[in-house]
Amino acid sequence: MVESIIDELIDQYAFADSNKERPWIIGFSGGKDSTVLLTLVWIALKRIKELPTPYQLKRPVYVVCNDTLVENPIITEYVDDVLGYIERSARDQDLPIFIKKTTPKLEESFWINVIGKGYPVPNNTFRWCTDKLKIRPTSEFLLSQVDDMGEAIVLLGTRYDESVTRGKSMRKHEVKGNRLSKHNNTPNTYVYAPIKDMQLEEIWYVINAVPCPWGYDNSVLFKIYSDASADDYECPTVVTSKEHSSCGQSRFGCWTCTVVKKDKSMSALVNNGQEWMKPLMDFRNDLVEGRNLSENRMPTRRNGQPAVVDGHNQGNYTPEYRKRILSNLLDIQFELQKIKPHLTLITNQELIAIQVTWYRDMIFDFNVSDIYQNIYDKELSTKNISMLSIVERKVLREICDDNSSDYELIDDLLTLQESKSLMISKYGLHNDIEKRIEKFVNTTTAE
Repeated sequence: MVESIIDELIDQYAFADSNKERPWIIGFSGGKDSTVLLTLVWIALKRIKELPTPYQLKRPVYVVCNDTLVENPIITEYVDDVLGYIERSARDQDLPIFIKKTTPKLEESFWINVIGKGYPVPNNTFRWCTDKLKIRPTSEFLLSQVDDMGEAIVLLGTRYDESVTRGKSMRKHEVKGNRLSKHNNTPNTYVYAPIKDMQLEEIWYVINAVPCPWGYDNSVLFKIYSDASADDYECPTVVTSKEHSSCGQSRFGCWTCTVVKKDKSMSALVNNGQEWMKPLMDFRNDLVEGRNLSENRMPTRRNGQPAVVDGHNQGNYTPEYRKRILSNLLDIQFELQKIKPHLTLITNQELIAIQVTWYRDMIFDFNVSDIYQNIYDKELSTKNISMLSIVERKVLREICDDNSSDYELIDDLLTLQESKSLMISKYGLHNDIEKRIEKFVNTTTAE
C-alpha cells in the first residue's frame, strides 16, 4: 500500500499533471494522518530527484498549518517543534517544501468573540468557531495561491476508514477514475487525497517503522496519542516493538472546545501525567456550565433584537460575565507561567482589542488594564488605552464642577476616539459617539 501511494505521488507530481507549476498545498495539523501524508510526499520528492533523467522540482509544496490560537498547548508546542525541523530539513535537502502558518484575524479570534463581543461559547447549534478560526485563515492563503498561479491542488490526509460519515462525504465528492476532484468552495482548486485507502494500522505502521524524512522522532507523536487516549478507547496498531503494542485515536483540537460534552483527550492527558493542564480543563468545563445561565446572558442580541425565551435571557454575555471570564483566564495564565514561562493563553493584542470592543459596546465600568494589573501586579505592556493623564483628569473634573455625568461623557468620548487609534481604523467611530451621547441624553432625561 505505502509503495503504491508513493509511486502514485511521483506520477502525479512529475508526469500526470501537465501544469507543472500549480502548487501542492498540504493541510498539516501535526496529527497522525497529516504526518503520514507529508512523509510519503517527502519520500516521493526525494525519489523524483534521483530519477535517471533528473527532473526539476519546480512545483512548490506548501505545508499549511492553521493555529486557532487556542490549540491544545501540548500540540502547539509539538507542532512548532516539528515545523522547525521540516523547514530546516527541506532547505538542507534542497526540496521545494515551504512552511506557511495561518492564524485568524485579530477581530475574529476566540477571545475577542467570547470576552470582547460576548458571543456564547460554541455548541452544536451555534458553531461559529470553525469558520472564523479555521476555514477563513486557510482559505485566504489558498485564494492567494490561486490568484498568483491560476490553480492549486490541496492534498488532504482524509481516509475512508476514519468514520462512516467521512467515508460517505469523500465518495460523494470524488470523481470516479480521477485522482483530483474539484474543491467545493474555492474555484480553480482541486482536492487530492492520496492516503484515502489506508487503514489505521497502516498509518501507525508508517509512523512507527518508517524513519521520519525530516529527522524528527515520531515516538513523541505516538506518546502524545497514547497519553491522550481514554482508558475505554484504545486502537490496535501494527506492533514494531513492545512499546508499540497499542495507541490512541484521540482527536486534538482547541483546549477551549465546548462543542463536545467532555474533552476526553484532555482528561486522559491529565490522568496520564499532565496534571498542569487540569486548570485548563476546569476552565473549559466552567465555560460549558455557564453558557446558558440566564444571569450570564443579556436580554438582547448584539443586533438589538430581543432574546428572551420563556423568561430566560439568551442574548450575548453580560459585561460582568465577560469580565469574570477574562479574570479567570488571566489568573490561570499567571499561575501556569510560573512553571511554563512561554505559555500564552491570550495575547496582549487580544487584550487591547477586547478593551476596544468593550468601549464600542458602551462598557466603561470595566478596564482590561486594571484586571491585568490586579493579577500580574504590573501594567499591560502596550500603549496606554486611556488618553487622559492623572493631571488632565483632575483639570477636567474641575471644569465639569463635580458634575460626574458630564465628566464621564467627555472621558468616554475621548476613550472611544483613542480606541479607534489603537485599532488603526476610525470605522464606526461616528456611530459609537452618537450611541454614547444618546445614552447620556436618555439618562439625563430620566433623572
